[in-house]
Amino acid sequence: MAHPVDVHVGKRIRHRRWLIGMTQQQLAEKVGIKFQQIQKYETGANRVSASRLWDISDALEVQVSFFFEGLQEDQQTAEGGKVPDDLMTDKEALDLVRSYYAIPENQRRRLFELARVLSDVA
Repeated sequence: MAHPVDVHVGKRIRHRRWLIGMTQQQLAEKVGIKFQQIQKYETGANRVSASRLWDISDALEVQVSFFFEGLQEDQQTAEGGKVPDDLMTDKEALDLVRSYYAIPENQRRRLFELARVLSDVA
């Protein structure tokens, strides 16, 4: 069984890759490995070594710490929170996030406030 940290790091790799519109093949080429290895990393089936994580962070243009952000929250969610722990691996959710950030900032803030009000009512 995959370790929860390996699964979380894999999700963060996939999340960042999708956010910047990069394929597994493109990431694999930048890192110098086969795309199947990226698949294994993203599912948590294989652990990412420190040096490989460094290369992946460089290819995805983020700090290494990015892959560990939200780790504690992810574990709490898995223990009984409302948001599914695979939310950011869902293509529809990522498309929604991309669309959200394409909205001009002043309108985006208003939309965010509306969403907060609606979620408080529900």
